[in-house]
Amino acid sequence: MTVTRVLALLEILQAAPGLTGPELAARLEVDERTVRRYAVRLSELGVPVEAERGRHGGYRLLPGYKLPPLMLTDDEATAVVLGLLAGRRTGLAVGETATESALAKIQRVLPQVLRERVAAVSATLEHTRAPVPASTPKAGPLLALADAARHRQTVRLAYRSWRGESSERDLDPYGIVFHSGRWYAAGLDHSSGEVRTFRVDRVAGAVRTGRSFDDPGDFDAVAHVVGSLSAVPYRHEVKVLLAATMEEARRRIPAETATLTETAGGILLETRAEQLGGMAQMLAGLGWPFTVITPDELRGEIRALAGRLMEAAGAAP
Repeated sequence: MTVTRVLALLEILQAAPGLTGPELAARLEVDERTVRRYAVRLSELGVPVEAERGRHGGYRLLPGYKLPPLMLTDDEATAVVLGLLAGRRTGLAVGETATESALAKIQRVLPQVLRERVAAVSATLEHTRAPVPASTPKAGPLLALADAARHRQTVRLAYRSWRGESSERDLDPYGIVFHSGRWYAAGLDHSSGEVRTFRVDRVAGAVRTGRSFDDPGDFDAVAHVVGSLSAVPYRHEVKVLLAATMEEARRRIPAETATLTETAGGILLETRAEQLGGMAQMLAGLGWPFTVITPDELRGEIRALAGRLMEAAGAAP
């Protein structure tokens, strides 16, 4: 019995639990009796292997067991490390230190050659977008909300508002959404009787109440979260008619920033803005003819931008 073969069995059981003795024997190129010996050896090493009885019974690792030797191929290890790096930059990660500690643990056990190659990618990788400056949620509340949404269970939510006010409420979580670097939970808030959106990084705790709720049917959590965020009040309501096709507009204008409607005169863009200077720059950058419907102040910002551009174009080097 070689250590390599025993570890090969462990790797197979991690990747494909439930394979039968003949199937494992074929993969390992040994007989079924040897497979049984390998399984016993793993159990002796503290890795519990469960063998189902019967002709079609398979081998699997006991659920919930934390394996010390996580068997990863080079591609799998690289995918995990790059996924952690991407999650840290986009806001998809959870916990303040979980990403760093997970990266450190994985990098410590990688073979030296692979560790150096992965480190080279991490050190030389450039990004076209700036990192998202968002607060990451704790894993506990996120996992509790996702589990409650899956099993249709009401939770008691301990929540902190954007003003810093703490409250407790019962919530029927319909879905979890990751949007623009932040995690959100959408569901029926029992306090208001309305479907609302909650930022998961502001959730201090989510505990099941033991009550279930009806399936919300075809509820679209993404559409609700995006719609509720776009409805946040801003200083200016903006409506502009674009001389473009819907395909062109959707390709250039993110759905979360504006509502696009096809009309006889073009594409109607509706959005909200706190500062109109940035809106003028965005419209000019699209490169399409457009007509401002509202507000009148936006026309003034566009004329001011045009004046600055003309001045810059005529300036001597």
